[in-house]
Amino acid sequence: MQQSARWKTFLLWLLLVASLFVVLPSLLPARTAAGLPGWMTAHRLMPGLDLTGGSRLVLEVSRSEMAADRLRAAVETIGSKLRAARIPYGDLNGAGSTVDVTVTAGDRADAARKAIEGLGLGTLETPGAGQFHLVLPDAAVEGAAGAASLEAVDAVRRRVESLGIPSVAVTRGERGRIVVSMPGVTDPQRVKDMLAEVGRLSARLVDESMPVDRAIENGAPAGSEVLYSVGEPPVGYLVRQDDLFTAADVASAEPAANGEPFVEFRLRPEAAAKLAAFTQENSGRTIAILLDGQVISTSQIKGAITDGVGRLSGDFDAEGAANLARVIASGPLPAPLTILEERSIEPVLGATSVGAAALAPAVAVAAVVVFMTFFYGVLGLAASASLFFNVLLTLAALALFGVPISLSMIAGIVLTVGIAVDASVLIFERIREETKNGQPLAEAVDTGFGRARATVLDASATMLIAVAVLFLLSAAPVRAFALAVGIGLLATLFTTFGVTQRLVRLWLGRSGATHLPKGVRTGMFDRLNLRFMAVRNGIFLLTAVLSLVVAGLLVAGKLRVGIDFTGGAAAEVQAKSGEADLFDIAARLAGAGIDVQRVDYSSDPRRAVVRLTAQGEGENAEQTSVLVARGELEDDYDFRRVDVVGPAISGELIDTATLGFVAGLLALVAYIWIRFEWHFAIGAIISLAHDVFFTLGFLALAKIEFNISAVAALLAVAGYSLNDTMVVYDRIRENLRHFRMMPLPVLIDDAINRTLSRTVLTSATTLIALAALAVFGGEAIRTFALTLLFGVAIGTISSIYIAGPVLILFRLRPERYRPGKGGKGPATELESHG
Repeated sequence: MQQSARWKTFLLWLLLVASLFVVLPSLLPARTAAGLPGWMTAHRLMPGLDLTGGSRLVLEVSRSEMAADRLRAAVETIGSKLRAARIPYGDLNGAGSTVDVTVTAGDRADAARKAIEGLGLGTLETPGAGQFHLVLPDAAVEGAAGAASLEAVDAVRRRVESLGIPSVAVTRGERGRIVVSMPGVTDPQRVKDMLAEVGRLSARLVDESMPVDRAIENGAPAGSEVLYSVGEPPVGYLVRQDDLFTAADVASAEPAANGEPFVEFRLRPEAAAKLAAFTQENSGRTIAILLDGQVISTSQIKGAITDGVGRLSGDFDAEGAANLARVIASGPLPAPLTILEERSIEPVLGATSVGAAALAPAVAVAAVVVFMTFFYGVLGLAASASLFFNVLLTLAALALFGVPISLSMIAGIVLTVGIAVDASVLIFERIREETKNGQPLAEAVDTGFGRARATVLDASATMLIAVAVLFLLSAAPVRAFALAVGIGLLATLFTTFGVTQRLVRLWLGRSGATHLPKGVRTGMFDRLNLRFMAVRNGIFLLTAVLSLVVAGLLVAGKLRVGIDFTGGAAAEVQAKSGEADLFDIAARLAGAGIDVQRVDYSSDPRRAVVRLTAQGEGENAEQTSVLVARGELEDDYDFRRVDVVGPAISGELIDTATLGFVAGLLALVAYIWIRFEWHFAIGAIISLAHDVFFTLGFLALAKIEFNISAVAALLAVAGYSLNDTMVVYDRIRENLRHFRMMPLPVLIDDAINRTLSRTVLTSATTLIALAALAVFGGEAIRTFALTLLFGVAIGTISSIYIAGPVLILFRLRPERYRPGKGGKGPATELESHG
């Protein structure tokens, strides 16, 4: 037995030392860490964009463009097939995912059917004589979009890296989307301009068989089409459909200038030889250079082009020439891309967040250590050491996962700092209670850790369910928060029954103590013996009145729904001199044709937060509005933060937030139902509804924006509230088994009073940690911290004044816990006082 205990202790300290080695390179200055062995620095914690500044774009292959391209190709293929078969036709057109054509010669209808069916494009229907209706399968577009998305990741990476942006990361995200993270880039407009071009470069011969005006009016001849130039007004060109060369044939492209900027490109040897032969035979004719189906340049063939070098000139400046050269050199994208979401933050704001991110958890840990040491003395020091290892394990796990540290992750760590001591408080209070009942200290320690284990596991399980749902059904920032809280909770279980338990036993063995140390000061709560249930009717009445007030706020539209759910754009701007003029900002943007939702002051009078209404005209409409707003305000204001959410992302966030919240609540209630019984589950539902409803009222009253982070805060509040309620319910259930004749209100009061010290201390430590986050965590995380702060406070109140009285309201029957009906243990002397 002793040998096994020694091995467990050895493995415990080995894990802690290993965690220290993992985290140490992240704590050292970069120059010092560079001198460490590679195996130590392989998993260095890296700050996210919201801490360092930069931009994040979420892109998606445009399925609508791909569907349109497929439709055009189907129309052209059918037309070519019918012409090749010499089948006369008319009214060939496409719309959506269907193509219609009418064969004008009745005797050729069967031949037309066979010809079209042989193409294998889709399902062919015949609504009338000589009429054919082809339905193109949607699965083909989805399959093509998936393949294009995979190919686009590398194409986007090549194109963005050509801009020389350091540490850029291009990854494949959810639903086949592409995520581009660019540290240090606050205005990603250059990147967006680069990605707006598909980059399909080609050269074609201009068709001079008829004037372009007649081709526009009567239709282009077979094998040719009418295309237009890039400039204003667009000029039409009749060009052949056969490519002389494409972007795949270009070996290099560089910007140049000779009075006017241009792009010089060089073809690969095979394409150069082909072009030389063609130009030698077609001297005097005109070649049109196309980019994404538009004519950007034309040149007359004056002789054989033998060097494979071409020149593109047009209506662009030096920067435009450089961008065009990069587009051509990096190769075409497999399909057009749509920007669904943009998040940009100024590096200065990010640097401020770094300091706040380091200060907030440090202050939270220090405050909790002081608090625990004051109330528990040497036991509090053991819990504080365990807390240190808890944070160490959490950081080591995050480093091994390779997840960038973000503000939301820091918030998760700070929250777990507050609730990590909950297990220790539960155990210490159980130890104190056992010693108060006359048990020797050594036995009380074993009993305390043993009896508190189930309660700790139940309380932790409720939080883990909440964070699991958050992780699976939420956006990236919320997922980072959930990951940090989840790892922190698992680390709490490990350190509580590993580090804390061993430290307490080590102290006990070395000190030879037979009584609790004098530093334990929580006995002050024992003398209170408050009658909580005596005022339950008054509390219910007050709750009903306040609920009507909150409902009035919500019905009146006082809850500010953020762009995460409505779509649109938001920008934080700072005046280059003086204070921000809200009226001037709104007037200037309105004058530029932008629909402004509202303009508010930020925490600094020099700053303003501008929210633009969702345009409702497709994904790119939001990007256009931000571009216009930048052009209108950038002379007088610096853009510190920009968030753009398109309708696709906002719609998904609504669905996932709703599904996640409902699924989370159902999972939490189901757990309580299984662990306890339906009375407790109903009590938990009502208590949760109370907490969530009043937290929404707080958001409305405090004018805090309701966004995806607020949903995360609400679910975290629900998990914490249930954590608190579970502890009370666990003691009520224990009382029901022991005091079977005690009136239910008195029994519930006894349970609440017995857990009051734990409730007060745990809530206090959590509130201290969250207050540190709100005060020192910086502006970007303050509203999230305030929401959690209020939610934890209201959750503590509900676990006493709502969860308990509801059991009386629904007539919980103590006789269910008598022997033979689920009861355990003998009756105690207190039964006679019932």
